Amino acid sequence: MDWDHFRVFLAVARGGQLSAAARRLGVNHTTVARRLDALEAALGTALFERRPTGCVLTEAGARLIPVAERIEIEARSATAAVVAGATEVSGTVRVGAPDGLGNSFLARELGLFAARHPGVTVELVPLPLKFSVSRREADLVIELARPTAGRLVASKLVDYTLGVYAAASYLDRHGRPTTPEDLNGHLLVTGIDDYTYSTALDYTATLQAFSRRLYRCAGATSQLEAIRSGAGIGVLHDFVAVDAPGLERILPQVGFARTYWLVGHPGATAIAAIAACRRYLVETFRRQRRHFQPYGQPEASSPPEPGEDEISF
Repeated sequence: MDWDHFRVFLAVARGGQLSAAARRLGVNHTTVARRLDALEAALGTALFERRPTGCVLTEAGARLIPVAERIEIEARSATAAVVAGATEVSGTVRVGAPDGLGNSFLARELGLFAARHPGVTVELVPLPLKFSVSRREADLVIELARPTAGRLVASKLVDYTLGVYAAASYLDRHGRPTTPEDLNGHLLVTGIDDYTYSTALDYTATLQAFSRRLYRCAGATSQLEAIRSGAGIGVLHDFVAVDAPGLERILPQVGFARTYWLVGHPGATAIAAIAACRRYLVETFRRQRRHFQPYGQPEASSPPEPGEDEISF
């Protein structure tokens, strides 16, 4: 059976539309429809319900997903081995990450990885949203919480801390709060609830108990820039804020500890480029652990130790 038919099937399943699959594969809409028809004919069953709003997997289609994914992984692994002569790592690796971490840390570190491996194309996607490894939105994803469902492999990367910050210019104009109660009347820079994709981002609720004046920004990067500009007070990653000019850490009694997890598809470890990138990330976070805790260790650390005890779900 033609592998291209399975490739088209996965693209339609992940994109939800024939046109989206066509764009992703770089072919026209007719080609996608023809190959999908051929696969359904060969299997003797419909894989999608084709509706005006898109394509919805049938029960047979849902059962085919893990089979097609295994074929995809084998094909990518074989291609990488042949092209590289089984010695040089090559291929494409897409890494999804929260925007604060991606823009401030991974952009630099993955650039070093790309420089070491000229045969590898690294795609960093630092956005404030949740990525799906199963739908291949990314090969590796850095999550804010350990997954509890799905056929995934997760490794703890590092504990990190967050604190309350304001620009020196803001404090000069509005005064320096010394207790949470002093936040009353101050403008708080927070996230937007509709774009809060993880319960690990719930720390701003602590400050909102003391002031109802809010300036909401979607994403850690925009919140950082708003606070740096002197707009208000907010919670920032310590490892980002400590190097940001003009920022001061206030209310030292208010702090938060969170954990980054590296998540991937279990079969992807057979692809050399993905495996190499995963090893690099684990080693990099382990080596720079103190960078993520500039004001000391979190009070509670989530087991296991970084890089250890991979967990399959």
